[in-house]
Amino acid sequence: MGTKKQAEKSKKNWTKIIAIIVGVLFVVLMVVSSLGSSWISSIAGVKTGDVVTLDYTIRDASGTPLVTSSQQVYQQMVSAGSSVIYSKQLTVTANQTAPTTVVPVQVYAAGNWDNSFALFANEYDAISSGILGMKTSGQKTIPLISNKPMSQFWTVDQLAANNMSISSIKVGQQIALGISDNPTADLTNSTTPYYIRLGEITNKTAEGVTIDFAYPSVDVTVVSIKSATS
Repeated sequence: MGTKKQAEKSKKNWTKIIAIIVGVLFVVLMVVSSLGSSWISSIAGVKTGDVVTLDYTIRDASGTPLVTSSQQVYQQMVSAGSSVIYSKQLTVTANQTAPTTVVPVQVYAAGNWDNSFALFANEYDAISSGILGMKTSGQKTIPLISNKPMSQFWTVDQLAANNMSISSIKVGQQIALGISDNPTADLTNSTTPYYIRLGEITNKTAEGVTIDFAYPSVDVTVVSIKSATS
């Protein structure tokens, strides 16, 4: 008799537990459905056409950060007494080419946020294709390779015209360059905006200096993914 009562009591308890589980599943399904389909991208990885927000750090050949949107990297550099350009996060459409030869990036300079840093189209394209398959919080170092010359020789006169003395310039020094997507801007006195690009002095002679403005790599971290189909 006691065994029968225990069985009935156990059956009621299981019925109650199943009801609770079903209720929880219902709530979870309701919550998930309210998120739409964008959450699936973080599981499946970045696909062509997805809009991806990135934290990024551009480094020079020695691995030193030049431009970063990472607060951690920025604070480390500042604490070490080193200079670095602080940037907003980068938003990229996956596996799509840059719309212009120069992609302006918002950085913090002179107390203001401004579209003032120059990311070249080939660099944007490398990032855009390099993030395919990455997931939210995923990290990756993407090589930035260009098939175009990424250095210039500046004569003593050119340096002087830009208020720079060759005697004060050293090999390994970083200098700021003005970059425009209009190749005739200097000739026409155009009002086309200029964007900042950091260049490194790689060689120095009595006649002038060679400035390299290529960046070998960029570290990226996926912050969010907005699916192209959501």
